[in-house]
Amino acid sequence: MVEREQAVHRIPEVLRDSGWTVCLVGEEQSGKLAQVTAGLRRRPDGSGSGKLITSGFSYWGLESTVAWAHACNDLYYPVMRESIASFSRRWRGMGELLPEGPLHYVSLGPGTGQKDQALLRSLDGRGRCGCYIPVDVSAEMLRLAQREALQHLHVPVADVLPVQLDFSLPANLDRLSTLIRRTVGEEPVVYSLLGNTLANFDSDTQLLALLGEKLLRPQDRFLLEVASTAGQDEPAARAAAQEYENSPRFREFVTSALMQYTDLQIDLNSITYEGLVEDDRALLIKVVYHNRTGATLELTLPDRSTVPFPDQDTIRLLLSRKYTLSGLEKMLVDARLAKVGETHETGHTAFDRPAFGMALLLLQSGDAPRPGRATGPNPFGD
Repeated sequence: MVEREQAVHRIPEVLRDSGWTVCLVGEEQSGKLAQVTAGLRRRPDGSGSGKLITSGFSYWGLESTVAWAHACNDLYYPVMRESIASFSRRWRGMGELLPEGPLHYVSLGPGTGQKDQALLRSLDGRGRCGCYIPVDVSAEMLRLAQREALQHLHVPVADVLPVQLDFSLPANLDRLSTLIRRTVGEEPVVYSLLGNTLANFDSDTQLLALLGEKLLRPQDRFLLEVASTAGQDEPAARAAAQEYENSPRFREFVTSALMQYTDLQIDLNSITYEGLVEDDRALLIKVVYHNRTGATLELTLPDRSTVPFPDQDTIRLLLSRKYTLSGLEKMLVDARLAKVGETHETGHTAFDRPAFGMALLLLQSGDAPRPGRATGPNPFGD
């Protein structure tokens, strides 16, 4: 037992050699393959509401991680590229609204790690940086994010704890919450869900409520970033879908999961980008793959079983949204979360195009006392 404890204490020393990453795996990975398979076995549906790649698995695996990193730097995919470039400016001022003392940072879905680097740099510059705990379903994405996030920072390797976990499941959040509280004690935690990740989930409001319920204590804060829209009509919906359609790199990314989990020969011309008006809360974007071969295909799935893919059947590859101001406010109320601070920034648009932007919100539990609020320009108008 003593030798085993000594080995554990030697891990930080080993990690000082570049090239090593320690990752806690919080769930059976074979179960994740079963989820992928179940999504691809769903009934035929020509509208894109049948077979699907479940949210999170679009980014799962080496090929998808590399494709996502490339898409984020694509000049024809400004949504994410500009979001990353402007994050430091939009985050500026939020630090003054954070609790006093050391702060631990838990990044849910860290992406490429560039936004985490900006946030950690601001904490590190004030001598307030505690543990850094990135959480993602993809081990490859965690390694990419950690390498980028910690560049040129003074975060001790012993304070970095990547966790491979699907944070959309209640049981997993219970385990994650226990891990975090055992690690940081009563010191405050800043959680983040950045890059419009929330919009990729069918039940976005329920997920946000679940994260708040399972993770947030009164002393903790939650940083949420979502895409926003000033217009909510059919032309705005078409324009939102076109943002994704214009990017060749995004096309490669969005089909990467389909290439990993099936033996389908991908035809990039069989992808459609559909923009819809989702009640009064958001513009909904669906990226869908269609079988346009005129014949029924047989898809081989990760468990080596096959499933028919009839002519005109579809596979939904990705779901996303751009939220209206009223839709975002209602979602926060329904999730029982309160705003501590917020910034809104509108991207550069032509005079005949809708105003799309990014909203960055600092939240706390709705039961916690509310401090003062910092606000930025409102892209939705007065």
